[in-house]
Amino acid sequence: MYDVKSKKAEEFINHEEILETLEYARENKNNKELIDNILKKAEEMKGISHREALVLLECDLEEELQKIYDLAIKIKERFYGNRIVMFAPLYLSNYCVNGCVYCPYHCVNKQITRKKLSQEDIRKEVIALQDMGHKRLALEAGEDPVNNPLEYILESIHTIYSIKHKNGAIRRVNVNIAATTVENYRKLDEAGIGTYILFQETYHKENYEMLHPTGPKHNYAYHTEAMDRAMEGGIDDVGVGVLFGLNMYRYDFAGILMHAEHLEAAMGVGPHTLSVPRIRPANDIDPATFQNSITDDIFEKIVAILRIAVPYTGIIISTRESKTCREKVLRLGVSQISGGSKTSVGGYAVPEPEEENSAQFDVDDTRTLDEIVNWLLDMGHIPSFCTACYREGRTGDRFMTLVKSGQIANCCQPNALMTLKEYLEDYASEDTRKKGEALIKHELTNIPNEKVHKLAKDNLERIKEGERDFRF
Repeated sequence: MYDVKSKKAEEFINHEEILETLEYARENKNNKELIDNILKKAEEMKGISHREALVLLECDLEEELQKIYDLAIKIKERFYGNRIVMFAPLYLSNYCVNGCVYCPYHCVNKQITRKKLSQEDIRKEVIALQDMGHKRLALEAGEDPVNNPLEYILESIHTIYSIKHKNGAIRRVNVNIAATTVENYRKLDEAGIGTYILFQETYHKENYEMLHPTGPKHNYAYHTEAMDRAMEGGIDDVGVGVLFGLNMYRYDFAGILMHAEHLEAAMGVGPHTLSVPRIRPANDIDPATFQNSITDDIFEKIVAILRIAVPYTGIIISTRESKTCREKVLRLGVSQISGGSKTSVGGYAVPEPEEENSAQFDVDDTRTLDEIVNWLLDMGHIPSFCTACYREGRTGDRFMTLVKSGQIANCCQPNALMTLKEYLEDYASEDTRKKGEALIKHELTNIPNEKVHKLAKDNLERIKEGERDFRF
């Protein structure tokens, strides 16, 4: 039985409910009256159900599709404005005991170079990331209780937060590691992590078990129920995602929305972020062997409808995607992107030698962080390095309440401008600095609150004089 509040994976991600939803969507793909009613409901910007979202995904009426894209853009602007949050991944280790057939870290891969960063290695990597201008990291590690125990992750988090180099500091560490226990999630929370991220890969149970033939990750229920345990362990912000290309995209689209609905219903707050990676080439991995790849057009449609369905949730796209693809989906709903990324274990302080290959996947967008910041500025976006909400305790339901009411913009706009100013002063090329200064001058006029406007302006001057880390 489908039960959105159930704690059992097969009840809140119910196979029969998804199949019925897919059939309902197919039957109503050209039902203009129903589609218009769904869009009218969506205009209230409070979200729509997974079943309603699937109808929009199936729709191929040109006039209705344009309405979908226009509404997605409108909702993105309402909740996130033109701000784009920047981050970088840091891979700590690629030792792994799982047998995932789509990931080069799988335990039977003898070609990949196995690596694990020492705390001194991490220090060098973090300094290199700080020298690029990053303030927010996403930690990645394979699942290996011997080589990558939780104690190693906790020590690494402590090391990262302790490093202050010149004007650099990592102010938020998000963590993407394997599903674990409530007790271990409590330890991660106590270590001061930002968001706990875990990709489901696919919500189709039978396919999930085929794609994960061996190792702890084979346990579908334990993996799918991880976010409940993380929140029970005190972690306010969690991020979910699927790997598009492994399974039928419609099924996984329904699954990720049902997961979001479950967290809202059962835990009181939905996911902080949704990630939408697509499978990429990697060592011992050929995406052509997977028969469910999706085109850029379908990918853009997925992002647009996710934005409509869960308007309050951040959407992340990584350097897996090309510059062209990222440019399109930024307008439609994406609010966070990585930049200057390395998917090897380390590689920021010293590039990985050609004869070694420890990367999880090939990067498509290989531009430097400064090149990406420059590109965002050209498009009128504000590259934001803000971590204020996490450090001010605006997490979980407190954050979502502010987002849903639209009040978060009172903090986000000035915080984005101040962190951009830090980047321009400390790390930017001359061309990027000039573009950024012009954008800050223009965007200051868009802060309506006179008191906030004055304080932001004063803080920007103080940043120019050498002070750092102001936040609303």
